[in-house]
Amino acid sequence: MSRICLALPTNRACAATISAVGEEAAYAAEQFGVEVHLLILDSSDEPTFAVHAKAAAALPALPGVTVHHLDETRQRTFLREVIHRSHTPEPDTLLDLMLPDAVSYGACTNRAFLLATALGCTSVHRRDSDSAYQLHNGEPVFPIHHELLSLGKRASDAVAGVTRSTLEPADAEKPVSLVGGSFVGELSVDVAEIRELDPALYYDVVSLWAPPIWTDEQKKELVDDSFTGGGTEPFTADEAVLGAPDIHRVDMCNVGLDHQVYERVPLPPATDTIGSDYFLLHVVLDSTLPGVVHNRNIVNYYTPGRRTGHGFTAYQERFTKFLLSMLYLHPVYGEMMVTGAALLDEQHHVRADVILDSVRRSAAWDRAENVRRLDVLDRSYRQLGGKYAEFAEHLAPRRERLLDEAQADAESFARLIEAWGPLVEAARHVGIPSGGSE
Repeated sequence: MSRICLALPTNRACAATISAVGEEAAYAAEQFGVEVHLLILDSSDEPTFAVHAKAAAALPALPGVTVHHLDETRQRTFLREVIHRSHTPEPDTLLDLMLPDAVSYGACTNRAFLLATALGCTSVHRRDSDSAYQLHNGEPVFPIHHELLSLGKRASDAVAGVTRSTLEPADAEKPVSLVGGSFVGELSVDVAEIRELDPALYYDVVSLWAPPIWTDEQKKELVDDSFTGGGTEPFTADEAVLGAPDIHRVDMCNVGLDHQVYERVPLPPATDTIGSDYFLLHVVLDSTLPGVVHNRNIVNYYTPGRRTGHGFTAYQERFTKFLLSMLYLHPVYGEMMVTGAALLDEQHHVRADVILDSVRRSAAWDRAENVRRLDVLDRSYRQLGGKYAEFAEHLAPRRERLLDEAQADAESFARLIEAWGPLVEAARHVGIPSGGSE
């Protein structure tokens, strides 16, 4: 029986999401005969954790479904043992990269990868706490349906489970390594208000995440397409395309990854940086590993805290760091794209050493482009006025710190890639700390 990990990282109240993801776990076990480990990585406060524990305990006890609800104490215990067994240098630094004090979208998913390895799972299927499932004829539309139809199969064998194939003959023997969909609803990044206030300034701000060498036309296409996901059209019938995956139609709240990818390369552990968890989508695409993109899109919604007061400031700072991270990620993406299938060895496994070399070199990139990004943000937000102008005032004395952090994040990513192989191997021999819901 195949064993999979359905992962839900959270740091906010989401009891309803826990119940809904529990239903998806039951669907996977009943319809596909897999053993599902529902992994809730909970960084919320104690009262919220207690509510989550009740929601997890209330999930029906079903054959083939095991629930693991881990607070940060139990996650840290697991990580300490893995790091100790890995005999990697700088253990305290590695622990900070895997479980930082600040929010890290990459780090929480990296923890899911190691825990999935410890549980003997062959894939990780990630969902988010601020999303929900669409309904069709009164029934939830579960993305795991397509993930389990194709993930890990030889691409030529996965053709039967999709509605269309664009698979290149040279890729037919490679494994399907990514299956994902997108979302419907609000933009995935909370910048729609900027677009409403001033479309021209919206272009100036959002185009900052494009490679600076792009033409104005390429940047406009990126801005028009950015953060829109699957639009607003509701699900009516299945569509699934096998081939080189359109990663702009894959969101990390709606993705399944094969273990042969995430056990070789981790995600950037950058803190307070939205989008830091998308790196492996580029690895799959650029290395010519096949993927499936489907239309079982998840419903995206916003928690209200990110639009006012401290929540607004924190979110806009994470968006700023996302823009700054592109200075170090674009060179890596470009080199991976040029390297192409040579990123894979003869067994179609990702060559982490090639990616590590590229990440190391990118960390020394000149900062001038990031200085320009901050200048554009400052000017644009001041023109928008109101809370955006206030954020510009907040950002001004923090410029050097943010520039330093963006570079340090790139250096930390290289350090984690170097340690990742030993960490994964050690995780195979470490059990999950007892307690919680299992």
